[in-house]
Amino acid sequence: MGVYSERMRAKLTAAFQPSRLEIEDDSSRHRGHAGAHPDGGAETHFNVAIESAAFAGKSGLERQRLVHAVLASELKERVHALSLKLSVPGES
Repeated sequence: MGVYSERMRAKLTAAFQPSRLEIEDDSSRHRGHAGAHPDGGAETHFNVAIESAAFAGKSGLERQRLVHAVLASELKERVHALSLKLSVPGES
């Protein structure tokens, strides 16, 4: 895992104490596209799945806003795209 993947994992774990956390760097599929980092490196596009009781009672939009707030510096610095799947335990 890269620096941003590890930073995101640490922040998301601290904020949501997830029962499941998956972070996939999908940047290689986006080389040359808008938002790809000029150095051609990874860690610009991510797929993230989080299962956490912290999302209970929250709408999908509220859950996304919580995650974006936690990862604000990563989104500002390098991460261009973040695909999120956010659920509570037992939710499909």
